[in-house]
Amino acid sequence: MTTADPGPEQLALLAPRAARRARPRPVPAVATELPVARVAVDLSLPHLDRPFDYLVPAELGEAARPGVRVRVRFAGQQVDGFVLDRLTASEHPGRLSFLAKVVSAERVLSPEVAALARAVADRYAGMLADVLRLAVPPRHARVEREAVRGTDEPRTDTTGARTAEHLAAGGPGPWADYDSGPALLTALRRGAAPRAVWTATPGAGWPIALAHAVAAVRAADRGALIVVPDGRDADRVGSALDELLGPGHHVVVTAELGPAERYRRWLAVSRGRARVVVGTRAAMFAPVADLGLVAVWDDGDDLHAEPRAPYPHVREVLAMRAAQQGCGLLVAGFARTAEGTQLVSSGWAREVRPGREVLRRAAPRVRVAGEDSDLADDSAARSARLPSIAWRTAHEGLTRGPVLVQVPRAGYLPALACVDCRAAATCSACGGPLQAGSGHAIPACRWCGRPAGDWACPSCGARRTRARSVGSRRTAEELGRAFPRVPVHSSEGDRTLAVVGPEPALVVATPGAEPVAAGGYAAALLLDGHVLLARPDLRSAEESLRRWLAAAALVRPASEQGVVVLLADPAQPAAAALVRWDPVGFGERELAERVATRLPPAARLASLTAAAEPLRAFLEAARLPPGTELLGPVPVRRRDGEPLERLLLRVPQRSARALAASLREAAGVRSAHKDPGSVRVQVDPLEIG
Repeated sequence: MTTADPGPEQLALLAPRAARRARPRPVPAVATELPVARVAVDLSLPHLDRPFDYLVPAELGEAARPGVRVRVRFAGQQVDGFVLDRLTASEHPGRLSFLAKVVSAERVLSPEVAALARAVADRYAGMLADVLRLAVPPRHARVEREAVRGTDEPRTDTTGARTAEHLAAGGPGPWADYDSGPALLTALRRGAAPRAVWTATPGAGWPIALAHAVAAVRAADRGALIVVPDGRDADRVGSALDELLGPGHHVVVTAELGPAERYRRWLAVSRGRARVVVGTRAAMFAPVADLGLVAVWDDGDDLHAEPRAPYPHVREVLAMRAAQQGCGLLVAGFARTAEGTQLVSSGWAREVRPGREVLRRAAPRVRVAGEDSDLADDSAARSARLPSIAWRTAHEGLTRGPVLVQVPRAGYLPALACVDCRAAATCSACGGPLQAGSGHAIPACRWCGRPAGDWACPSCGARRTRARSVGSRRTAEELGRAFPRVPVHSSEGDRTLAVVGPEPALVVATPGAEPVAAGGYAAALLLDGHVLLARPDLRSAEESLRRWLAAAALVRPASEQGVVVLLADPAQPAAAALVRWDPVGFGERELAERVATRLPPAARLASLTAAAEPLRAFLEAARLPPGTELLGPVPVRRRDGEPLERLLLRVPQRSARALAASLREAAGVRSAHKDPGSVRVQVDPLEIG
């Protein structure tokens, strides 16, 4: 079939279109002042982890200010980025491309947060783009356009509210009970930058103590940032601030708010309309103007460790921020981590702790029942694994108020074992642990969910299982039978309780989910201490004591008959530290052991996890500092069954920067060469086995 030649009319129509395609695009005029923009481009390629220079079109000269979001062309694609700076010239020898677009005139990246993000990326051998994704929430254009006062900023309801200056001049408040507490508040009130590791007294008064510290900072007309493990703690601190300062003096920023509301509150901080921020992990990068204090409550809680690359920890980020921005730092909790102890022992921070008389007045009485203790005579109590001392304590406590029961694990039967040989029961498909959701449920894999109704022990062939550990739901069920006329409340996972009343009740909770009781708990039972202590992890003893202290701190003082019973080996140092209520001494002991064994924080560790060949190639590309120790590799298995290896690198703290730099360089080399396979790099991983 032959196509006819186009007639003259068709040629006339086609000619302008062809001419338009051939005509070159006009070159935009360049901004006359500061014509170069230095941009942090959102790229996930390690070899491109650096800022890039772009020409600023004249039409964007006013809008392309440092801190705004922009779009740029990179490798033929439109990519997001942030303007870091405006320059008179570029050192780049080649031709520069133009900025494509200013996404928003909102300056969302302050110079201080940009510098902090770069330092965090370097410290954790990561990329700036990854840290900026953690630091700056996604944009919501509608929220930016909101102009009605009170929808885009916190209300400033000062009617009848007491001013921060008046409060700060009123004395140290709860800080009078602490050695160096009044001096800390005086320094904050004067605008100084004290650094302290604060060990709180038992009780529910720590939020109001933090509020007094914030009042002292506001008296110096500076901002404050408080980071807590979860939303319940954020609400408690927020309520204390409302009580002390009146409403409208702070914003609470947590992930539970939802993207739009979180961005609305974050903008209020960025615009300088909120000078006090209380929030969870992501709030560590909140752009508070003129920071006077950053604080982290319960720094040993694993919720403070970011699960996304480059895996920064709140405590370390806030310490870096305090050093960079010249503000005060509070590392606080009922427990004392080895890292917090090191800050004190090095002289970088001072300790703030209660005197022994204060502790004696505030702490409950603690008793330890060993694993070989006689079980209670009551059959239901025996089923609930309660020794006689624990059963009596619960029975007596219920005559005076609520009793807290802490169980290490959620669920019903979270871990099963062979009934004959006691080997762990695992899934035949993926190797994950088997669990049971109820007393009549078929065991299923905790990882892949596959039922295991036909399970047989690979070691001895037995087909029946027994409980390796008992979860909170099973414990609540058994306690309900042991105390049939007593209400039983559960608090775990997504079903947590914030508070309970003063009336008698059993409150079964997992660690971190314990609700606050009005007037305090009459007693607490800390069950299955051996489960926590037996975890094959560097921090198992430290974490056990932290969890026990957090629960015991909610119990009434011994002078009000408050009693805590711990079910664990009394010879364990963590159990002894709980009896003496001596978190500081335990922290010093932990640090001394870490120094002797050259483990964090006495040394810097990096974990490399990958398949065997990518791991070998990564090591070949890394120019590790002299004296680097290689520990491993050892096989690990992911939930998808892929065989991986993990290698630990250890260096003295003086070589920490060199190690991180070498790991970043190796990642960049592999990225530039497009080497196959991914390598997960974690500096100072929370769990190292």
